[in-house]
Amino acid sequence: MEIPPSRDFHRDPAHRNVRNRTTQVSNGEAKRPSPGCDPGQGSSVEPVKGGPWLMDTKRRLPKSSLAAACAASAVALAGFLPGTTATAQSVPRIQHVVVIYLENHSFDNVLGYWCDANRGRCPDGGMPSSVRLSNGAVVTPSVTPDLIPAISHTVASQSAAMNVTRGKPLMNGWQNIQQGQCAAPQYQCISGYEPGSIPNITTLAGQFAISDMTFSMADSPSWGGHLYAVMGSTDGFSGDNPVIAKGVTPGPGWGCDSNLVATWLGSHGGSHLEPSCIPDFSLGLPNGGAFEPTPVSYHASIFDELDQARLSWKIYGQASPGGGPAAGLSGGYSWSICPSLAECLYTHQKSNLVDNTQFFADAAAGNLPSLSIVTGGGSNNAVLKSCHNSFLMTSCDDYIGQLIRAAETGPEWGSTAVFITFDDFGGFYDQVPPPVSPDYTQEGPRSPLIIVSPYAKPGFTDTKPATFAGILAYTEHTFGLGALGPDDNYAYAFSNAFNYRQVPLKPARMVQRPLPASAKHIHLTEQLLNDPT
Repeated sequence: MEIPPSRDFHRDPAHRNVRNRTTQVSNGEAKRPSPGCDPGQGSSVEPVKGGPWLMDTKRRLPKSSLAAACAASAVALAGFLPGTTATAQSVPRIQHVVVIYLENHSFDNVLGYWCDANRGRCPDGGMPSSVRLSNGAVVTPSVTPDLIPAISHTVASQSAAMNVTRGKPLMNGWQNIQQGQCAAPQYQCISGYEPGSIPNITTLAGQFAISDMTFSMADSPSWGGHLYAVMGSTDGFSGDNPVIAKGVTPGPGWGCDSNLVATWLGSHGGSHLEPSCIPDFSLGLPNGGAFEPTPVSYHASIFDELDQARLSWKIYGQASPGGGPAAGLSGGYSWSICPSLAECLYTHQKSNLVDNTQFFADAAAGNLPSLSIVTGGGSNNAVLKSCHNSFLMTSCDDYIGQLIRAAETGPEWGSTAVFITFDDFGGFYDQVPPPVSPDYTQEGPRSPLIIVSPYAKPGFTDTKPATFAGILAYTEHTFGLGALGPDDNYAYAFSNAFNYRQVPLKPARMVQRPLPASAKHIHLTEQLLNDPT
């Protein structure tokens, strides 16, 4: 595809409609820790100030000074780092970044009770013994059942739960989640999993590195979560999941081919419904690929950066919609990311969206791309293994074990870094107040994040504040790419969690457990598949 001339790009964040501007700034720059590329000590190179960013343009950009420095010195730096006693041979550079992107859980919900049993690993605390809510109620956290409760996690529910007061999230409004789904007497959202019920997750957390301060990039559910996973932004959308447009027959999924609309925060204030599509007007398609005219601007993705650098990438999930009235979600097509980006859906990039089973074949054959994103969908009812509400946590933990085993036993394990995380909080309690991103948007509740690699520091907890933009930044630093926008430009890239000089860690032993009897009662009914969450 021919690359058109550069578009105008307003770099001043004041030109963007945002919901929270409480971050302190100095001379127009957000006060944010400089990202580091040192794999052991986190020493940092100054980020690019004010761009250039790929965000709203399709021009070829020079590598950022930070990315270039990290890419050029990764091996050299590693030679000077303290760490595990080394008989290690030459220090390999990470060549494969894998993101296992699961659904709908907070840090406390997944690892809170594990932290109670491993207090040295969680300086920010485990599951508290009691939670005081804004209405004065004192709640004792319970154990989340294997059948994951259905709890609202819309933008409104997340905002209510965080209870942002005078710019500060108080994290005590959980009883106000929509539809009364965390109301008395059960308060089912204030709960967590016992370590023994998620053995693969907790084994990986114990042997490798975790972050206990990774926040969702916005207080948004799955659609917004999958946008910022690859763009570091929601491009002005609130993040709420798309809905049916009046008088328009919906298509599959949530993206450009869905004919759905989503809440967009206009550049001149206010909000209104616009096609749930990141358009690309250079394609020559009507409305840039949206089903009707749209004021939404083009936004580049990490895929564009990788393409420009001639690096490979794949999304492993549901490659195409299935049949039937609920086709869009029946295999996780709504979470497949590519359909929401016109540039991906309507160009050669679409061929990089493949079935989830291809991940196992690629890992075994030594054909993993530079960047892999595994979403919750694809063959063999993979949507049921996504950790989504109303499905079984056992299925999800088993699936994580299968994916990790495939990576660990493949020939490229020695040059792979796997990030396991969740797209949003799923309605579940977390105690730590989230900060504000460099683009002035309010971050959402913490997400669990586990870093699995031969060069992840063993039994390490990374306590530096981060978001999913940190995974984008890690990818950009690893491959010498520029920044998409302010969030990944200023992001902390988990540099403290790696030591490339250490003796490579051995693979973790993953287990597979039979599903409980309750699994027989879970069916992909039209009602369940059309659940707006």
